[in-house]
Amino acid sequence: MKYEVLNYKDTRSGFGEGLFELGQENEKVVALCADLIGSLKMNAFAEAFPKRFFQVGIAEANMIGMAAGLTIGGKIPFTGTFANFSTSRVFDQIRQAVAYSGKNVKICASHAGITLGEDGATHQVLEDIAMMKALPGMTIINPCDFNQTKQATKVIADFEGPVYLRFGRPKVATFIPEDMPFEIGKAIVLKEGTDVTIVATGHLVWEALNAADMLEEKGVNAEVVNIHTIKPLDEEAVLKSVKKTGCVVTAEEHNVMGGLGESISGLLARTMPVPVEMVAVKDSFGQSGKPDELMELYGLKDKNIVEAAEKVMTRK
Repeated sequence: MKYEVLNYKDTRSGFGEGLFELGQENEKVVALCADLIGSLKMNAFAEAFPKRFFQVGIAEANMIGMAAGLTIGGKIPFTGTFANFSTSRVFDQIRQAVAYSGKNVKICASHAGITLGEDGATHQVLEDIAMMKALPGMTIINPCDFNQTKQATKVIADFEGPVYLRFGRPKVATFIPEDMPFEIGKAIVLKEGTDVTIVATGHLVWEALNAADMLEEKGVNAEVVNIHTIKPLDEEAVLKSVKKTGCVVTAEEHNVMGGLGESISGLLARTMPVPVEMVAVKDSFGQSGKPDELMELYGLKDKNIVEAAEKVMTRK
C-alpha cells in the first residue's frame, strides 16, 4: 500500500477530537488540565462537559494525585499538559500514586520531543519515554499522525491500567487512513521489504516512509514498521521483519538513550543479534528553533534514516 498525505494537522488536535468524542460516548471519562486547555485542544470537552472537566492550574503534581483518586470512584481520568511537565516534574507522583497501584489514569502528554520548537530546552523533553518505560505496568503509546492519535485516545479509554500517551505540537503529515485498525501493543507494517528494516515511532514514521522511497530509488527494498506502542513492544513483529532483512534502523524523536532504539537493541541482543543503527537525538538537550530546523540540526530527517540504512547494510 502506498501512503499519501491526506492533510497536515497537529497530533494534539487528534487527541482533543478523540477526547471530545469519548466524552459523548462514556460518562465515566473525565479530564484534568494544568492550565493548558488551548495547547492540549481540550476546549471542546471542557465546554461540553463542565462537570467532568477539572482545571487544576499550574499544579501538575496535584493533578496526578486527583486523577488517581478519581479512579477509585470508577472514573477514567485523562490528564493533560506538556510532556515535560507530565513526566519529570511529576515522576514521584506517577510512581507512587499511579504506577505502584496500577491506577487507571491516562497521562496525555503534548509538545513532546524537540518539535515543541521555540520554547527551547526547558519545555522540550527527550527523556520522557526512558522515564516512563522504567515504571512497571506503564503502557507507552507514541502515535504518528492526527488519525492515529485520535484512534489511540479512544482505545486507551477501554484499556485497564496506566497509560502514557505522547503526541506533539506542530502540524505534520496525516497519512494513516481513518479506518486503519489500532490495537495496543501491535505494530503495523506500512511497507514490506527485504533489505533493511526501519522501525519508527511518532513523527519519524512519515520520515521513515520517505526514506524508504529514497532508498527504493537506489535499489534498496526497505521494510517500514510503525511502532506506535513502545511498551509493551510488539516483539513478534520486530523479529519477523528482522529475520527477513538481517539488519535494522530505529528512528525516534527522543534521546538515543532509553528510547525505542534501546528496546529494539535489547530484544535483538537477547534473541537475534543483527546490526542496528539508531536515528535519535545523541545524548543532548534541545534548543530554541523552528521544528523543521531542529529536526535537521539533530539529524532526524528522512536523509538521516537513509544514511543509517546504508551504513547498517554494510555490517550484515
